Amino acid sequence: MVALPAIAYAGRPFFRSAIAALSGGRTNMDVPISIGVILVTGMSLFETFTEGEDTYFEASTALLFFLLIGRVLDHQARGRVRQTAEQLLVLRATEITVLDDSGAARRCAQDAVQPGMLILTGMGERVGADGVVVSGRSTLDTSLVTGEALPAVVEPGARVFAGTLNLGPALTIRAAATGEGTLLAECVRLIAAAEEQRGRFVTLADRIARRYAPVIHVTALSTFLVWRFILHAAWTQALLNASAVLIVTCPCALALAVPAVQVLATGRLFRAGILLKSPTALERLAAIDTVVFDKTGTLTEPELVLIAGGEDLQALAAAASLAAASRHPLSRALAGKMPAIAPAHGVLEHPGAGLSLVTDKGEIRLGSRDFCKVIDAVPATSPELWLTRPGTTAVCFQFAESLRGDAVEVVRRLDRLGLRVDLLSGDREASVARVAMLTGITSLTAEVTPVGKVEALQALATKGAKVLMVGDGLNDGPALAAASVSMSPSSAADITQNTADLVFQGHKLAPVVLAIETARQARQLIVQNLILSISYNFLAIPLAICGLVTPWLAALAMSSSSLLVIANSFRLRLRQP
Repeated sequence: MVALPAIAYAGRPFFRSAIAALSGGRTNMDVPISIGVILVTGMSLFETFTEGEDTYFEASTALLFFLLIGRVLDHQARGRVRQTAEQLLVLRATEITVLDDSGAARRCAQDAVQPGMLILTGMGERVGADGVVVSGRSTLDTSLVTGEALPAVVEPGARVFAGTLNLGPALTIRAAATGEGTLLAECVRLIAAAEEQRGRFVTLADRIARRYAPVIHVTALSTFLVWRFILHAAWTQALLNASAVLIVTCPCALALAVPAVQVLATGRLFRAGILLKSPTALERLAAIDTVVFDKTGTLTEPELVLIAGGEDLQALAAAASLAAASRHPLSRALAGKMPAIAPAHGVLEHPGAGLSLVTDKGEIRLGSRDFCKVIDAVPATSPELWLTRPGTTAVCFQFAESLRGDAVEVVRRLDRLGLRVDLLSGDREASVARVAMLTGITSLTAEVTPVGKVEALQALATKGAKVLMVGDGLNDGPALAAASVSMSPSSAADITQNTADLVFQGHKLAPVVLAIETARQARQLIVQNLILSISYNFLAIPLAICGLVTPWLAALAMSSSSLLVIANSFRLRLRQP
């Protein structure tokens, strides 16, 4: 009364999967599981009504219980991925301000905007369509497209993309691509398409089951027919012998071969600050031969650092008090050098230019060299802010990206593992080349759009490469989905973390190497488990066919094989990366 409803309800995912596989003329792990559960439960029910000795209700419920745990984890991982495209769509403006021929403004739905229309994008609004700036000068947060932390200055003639955020004065933009034709919509399609391809990935256990299961089914049926019609045994005896074959060969050990190792590997990674989100990520990670890094926020720290100009503490304090009033990345980096300094009152921000403060002694300015009216200065080789004060010499603060502490060592370790390392970034050529030189990466590509990153990964895949993509920006989302397997740091955008197969904590890149080494060790143990489980079956099947293994002994042998697989899996704890 307890087992039958539980088996009927809990077995539905496996029964449906088995029916779908058989309807398509193939088999998978769920087919032998379903047949074994149904046959053993039916036989147990018959034995109960006929006062027989052999019942296995608890075996069916326990098997379904452990298998369902894996299904729950799988559905949770896929649920996070499905949210990714929805979060990207949130970045699309729901309504857009368009200008008619007379210059009058009106609001309309994004889907109603046509190429050629003039769009007005105010401060704090997201650009609603791909297009070209007609009038206005401002700064845009373009991290969605380039991954670059610094806002980009745009002026008439500059190309802009849907989803980027206007940080300054209003812009008038002539729409070139709208709705589903925008770069943002293309990113959504790329993620969805890549996830669909990844969803068709078949685990190693399932690939083996396609060949293993049909043989077992035929063997069990043949056992029943031989005992019943050739040896003329009672049909109950023939059925028990056939059931013994199914039970002794029930793919419990085969079903545990992968999850048992994955649970231990996941625990090791979790203790190291690595969250494994995809049930097939370890298998895919073990097969990679190429690692592709994004630059900004991945090989480098998310924040810029002050490298020059901080020697004058008085000037630094004055600049930090102004910078505390701004959210510009350079201002945040400058204010972070003196966090105890109180923000100055009355600071005005001039978008795309800098900050100003009027005092009794005159105006103080912090910003670009043009805004601060600095002349005869050495051309800038890195991001900079100038500080001008009445009666004092202008001070230049220079900033640079800093590598993650172990970036150089990680690249070397990946090379020793026999992996090719590439650098793929949407940032400027000079910045990407500098980071590549510091880390020792020889293959690099700069100024790549999100679509371009996907195309680059597809080109590698065409050559047979299995790629691990490591990135953190919104612009990396499609590339992370398109790669064979993907990782992102915990500092990455939510969309990026949802798309990635693994997310790692901390400021170091060592988790990338740890994950790869753990995946390779896990693959070795999985292969050993599969060999153990299949070898056990080949030894036990002849005994079951000959009627020398009763169902309860078959169940004991089946459990023993499962324990053997689990014990072998625990060797992962003894093997250090």
